Amino acid sequence: MVGETQGRRALDSFSRQSRRHSERVMDLRAARLLKRLKARLAEHRRRAMESRLRESVAACGDGLRVNGESVIHGASNVRLGNNVNFNGMSIWGAGGVTIGDNFHSAAGCKIFSVNHNYDHGSQIPYDSTVIHKPVTIEDNVWFGYGVMVMPGSVIREGAVIGAGAVVAGTIDKCAVAVGNPARVVKYRDIEHYETLKAQRQFL
Repeated sequence: MVGETQGRRALDSFSRQSRRHSERVMDLRAARLLKRLKARLAEHRRRAMESRLRESVAACGDGLRVNGESVIHGASNVRLGNNVNFNGMSIWGAGGVTIGDNFHSAAGCKIFSVNHNYDHGSQIPYDSTVIHKPVTIEDNVWFGYGVMVMPGSVIREGAVIGAGAVVAGTIDKCAVAVGNPARVVKYRDIEHYETLKAQRQFL
C-alpha cells in the first residue's frame, strides 16, 4: 500500500512537472510567434508609409526609407532625392521643400515652408493668409533629434544639424550647426568628406 501511494505521488509529481514544462514550451512558442507577428506588422506599416509618401510627393528618387512615423502636408510641392531616410519627419510643404540625396534624420524633426501672415495681414495676431517660403536641403545632410527648419531656410551640402536646433536662414556647406537659432560651431573635415563622396560611400 505504501509503495502504491508513493508511486501515485511520483506519477502525480511527474505529471505536474510535465504540464509545467509543456506550458513553458507553449509560452515560449507563443512569445516567439508574437514577436514575429509584431515584426511583420511593423515592416508592413513601414512599407505602407514609404509607399504613401512616395506616391504623394511631386518627385521622389530611389531608395526612400521611412523608419519612423512621418507625414507630409502639401506633398505636391515636395521633392525628395535618392536615398532619403526619415526616422520620424513632419513636413509642411505648401511653400516648396526640396531635399537632396542621402539625407538622414533622427526622430521628431519638422520642416516648415509656410507661416502665418503676422506682419502685413488684416488682423492681429495674424490673418487667414499664409506666407510661402521654399526650403532647400542639399545632398548628404544629417539632422539630429528634434531639428526644426523654418520657412525660407537653405541647408548646404554635407551639413550636420545638431539635436534640437532651429534653422532659420542659411547653413554653409559641411557646417555643424547647433542651438536656437542654429549657429555654426565648426566644420567637417572637408577633404575627408570629398574623398568619401568621390568613393560614393553613402549610408
